[in-house]
Amino acid sequence: MIQITLIQIDNYGPWTVTPGPRFEPDLQTLQSRLYGDLEREFGSHDAIVFFNRFDNLIAVSNGMDYEDHKRIQESIRNRYPITISMGVGCAETAYEAQEIATKMIQQGGGAQSSERCEILNIDSLADEDDSLVQIAHIDINDITNTLTDVENAYDTSIKVYNVLYELMLELRNENALCFFIGGDNYMAPSNNISMDKLREVLKKVDEKTNVKLKAGVGMAKTPGRAADLADIGLEDIRANKTSDSVLLLNDLE
Repeated sequence: MIQITLIQIDNYGPWTVTPGPRFEPDLQTLQSRLYGDLEREFGSHDAIVFFNRFDNLIAVSNGMDYEDHKRIQESIRNRYPITISMGVGCAETAYEAQEIATKMIQQGGGAQSSERCEILNIDSLADEDDSLVQIAHIDINDITNTLTDVENAYDTSIKVYNVLYELMLELRNENALCFFIGGDNYMAPSNNISMDKLREVLKKVDEKTNVKLKAGVGMAKTPGRAADLADIGLEDIRANKTSDSVLLLNDLE
């Protein structure tokens, strides 16, 4: 089972324009700081946060319980002018788990409701025996020589985000999630996707976007360990230790 936590800033839209529109650089700073702090807080539990839309963040949180989440909410309240609500869900696939987490947070009230504050609704938690996280770290082959050092910066970004869009669509069809993590890198919580199916997904995106993709895949009890293994697998591909476009490292065997 993979455990997903949806994190949402409470009443953020109205707050940004009350009593008048707030200084945009300050809002951008708040969002980026919040993401950094949440990554650090969840990371201390070997979990991982993806910024998603900044006012909505998605964490893979296997190994974390109610009290762990509650302490993070309290820490944010003590240091920010805003509060956060969370919904937590578990399922065999990441997409299904985030659907449950979304329903949990929606039960606490609307995103722009002035009455919602620090809701923490948990459908279920992944216990240690059932916990399993599979994460794929995907990147574009040789982006430096094919795009970064050849095209202008903005057009390169268009290409990178187009690849993200196609990955999100293809992986969503397999009940997985995909997030941009900087540079030309993407991470996909991908429980229940076989390596053959992942190769097929990457090939489809290759053909649609005219790039070549590769992926290290990690499987472990906790998100942090799974991501570490995915990073190592990707580095092994880059170092030509395998001719395959996908390499799985499994901490459960």
